[in-house]
Amino acid sequence: MHRSSFILFLAMLTLPFGSIAQKSPDHLYAKANKEYAQKKYEAAVNSYQQILDAGVTTSSVYYNLGNAHYRLSNFASAILNYERAHRLSPNDKDINANLALANSKITDKMEVIPELFLKRWWNSFLLLLSVQSWSVLGVIFLLAGFVGLIVYLLSTRVQLKRISFFAGLTVLILGICLVALASAAEGYIASHKQAIVFNGIVNVKSAPNPKQKTLMVIHQGIKVNIIDSKEDWLKVELPNGNIGWVEATAIQVI
Repeated sequence: MHRSSFILFLAMLTLPFGSIAQKSPDHLYAKANKEYAQKKYEAAVNSYQQILDAGVTTSSVYYNLGNAHYRLSNFASAILNYERAHRLSPNDKDINANLALANSKITDKMEVIPELFLKRWWNSFLLLLSVQSWSVLGVIFLLAGFVGLIVYLLSTRVQLKRISFFAGLTVLILGICLVALASAAEGYIASHKQAIVFNGIVNVKSAPNPKQKTLMVIHQGIKVNIIDSKEDWLKVELPNGNIGWVEATAIQVI
């Protein structure tokens, strides 16, 4: 089981005091962990889901919910929750390892189209930290930069003024860059809307109509990129680059 993170604790503190009762998120989290340890996986799934429904969406809750689904052989649900956990904690080794393990259990094994090196490197760099982490670092550097400039304005020593000016200006610029990275990462995630196939067998159509030609058949657990939508249909791109239409009810957005 994944350890409860400090972020989970903070999220719980922000909830209204009226909800801190017998079934508060912290109580449910302990209850869910106990149910998981006792191999009561269906009960654990319900408890973790109640935490998410209460508004506590942290990587540790998604990760543990993914673990419970994996134990029940609900691989599509496991992958969905591991992916959501991954977006919040991109560098968590446990999350990445279990996501890879769950993906090894699905039917479709597609070769992913390689991206250009620079594009792949940039996207990997953006996802090196979560949007929240980039933002927090940016704010810290901005504050530190302003402190340096304030020291420059208030100091009467020439050497200290010189050091504080250049240090403050440098840190301030770094803070602006970090905030820009947070914005870029958020934009990347928003523009790369992805989903997990949940239906056992899904026909990928050439057009948003069940009577149109079936281009291919895919199975639950595979991740797709959402390109467009029309009524109850979604245009998706598969890992191998193939594009087609699937019914919206067949997938769940990450």
